Amino acid sequence: MKIIVDAMSGDNAPEEIVKGAVRARDELGIEITLVGKEEVISKLLEGTDRKGIEIVNARDVISMEDDPSTATRRKKDSSMAVALTKLRDGEGDAVVSAGSTGALLTGATLTVKRIHGIRRAALAPVLPAGEHGVMLIDCGANVDCTAEYLLQFAYMGSFYASRLMDCVNPRVGLLNIGTESTKGGELQHQAYELLEKAGREGRINFVGNIEGTGVFAGEADVVVTDGFSGNILLKSTEGVIKFMMKELKDVFYRSVANKLAAAVLKSDLGTMKKKLDVNEVGGTALVGISKPVIKAHGSSNASSIFAAIRQAVSFRNSGIIEEIEKNIDYMKVRQDA
Repeated sequence: MKIIVDAMSGDNAPEEIVKGAVRARDELGIEITLVGKEEVISKLLEGTDRKGIEIVNARDVISMEDDPSTATRRKKDSSMAVALTKLRDGEGDAVVSAGSTGALLTGATLTVKRIHGIRRAALAPVLPAGEHGVMLIDCGANVDCTAEYLLQFAYMGSFYASRLMDCVNPRVGLLNIGTESTKGGELQHQAYELLEKAGREGRINFVGNIEGTGVFAGEADVVVTDGFSGNILLKSTEGVIKFMMKELKDVFYRSVANKLAAAVLKSDLGTMKKKLDVNEVGGTALVGISKPVIKAHGSSNASSIFAAIRQAVSFRNSGIIEEIEKNIDYMKVRQDA
C-alpha cells in the first residue's frame, strides 16, 4: 500500500510531517510518497534509509490565507494539489494532509470527486466519548444542509462506525435541542422522518434525537448534524477539554498533598490525557470522497501524522467506500416523494 503525504502543509511542516511518515513506513510496512519541495525533503531524509519512500516535487504551498474555494485550482503546483492529483490518477491509495480544511475538502471534491450519488462529502471526526468513541458527521464541511444530506451522513457514519470503530449495529442519533420528535426546525423535522423510515426498514439503527449532553453520555455511536451545529459542538468540546486539563494540572500543583495524589494517579491520568490528546486521534476522514482522504490536525506533530497515516491505511482496507457505493440507491430522496 502507498500513502501520499502532503509534506508542506501544517504548522509543523515539513519536519514533523516527514518524521511521522518515516515512522509509518517503518512500523506499518507501507510505501510513502512525500509531496513537496524536493530539496527540503531530501535534506530532512539525510541519513535515513530511503527504501519505500518516494519524493514528488511540488514548488508551491497552500497557506491558511488562500481562498479555500479556489486554492487547489490556482496553485496547481502546490503540495496539496499535486497529492490529490496523484490519488485521482491511481498513483497511491490515500492522501493525508495537515493543510487548510476548506482547501482540502474543495480540492478533494473537484479533483478526486465524490462517490457517485453522494450529494456532499462530510468531515467526520471521532470524539472521545462512549466505549468506542462517537462519530460526529458533519463538523463543518456543509454549513447549509438539506434533509437528504443528513440522511446520507447517517448511512456513511453508520458504515464507518461498524467497520472502523468496532460498533455492532451502531446507534445513529440526530443532534437536536430536545429528544422529542417534534423538536427543532424544518431541517430537523424532515431529517427525522427520513432517518426514522430508514430505521424502520432496518437499514440504520436510528435511536431518535439526541441533545448535546447525550453525545458524551454515550447515547449514540454516530451523531448526525449540519456542519454549522457540528462545528460548534466540536470546537466547544476541544475548548472544554483544554480548559479541564489546565484546571486539573493547576489543582494537582496547588499543594504538596495534591502533588502526592497526582503521583499516585499518574498512570490513570496519563491514560486519560492520551484518550483526549488530538495527536493520538490522527485526523478526520473526508467521508463521501471516492478515495480515502484524511485531514490531519493543523498543529500535527510526528505522532499525529503517524496516527493519521495509520487511519488512512485502515480506511483504505475497510471497504467503506465500496459499501457506500453498494447502498447509494437507499441514500437518495425521490424528488416526487
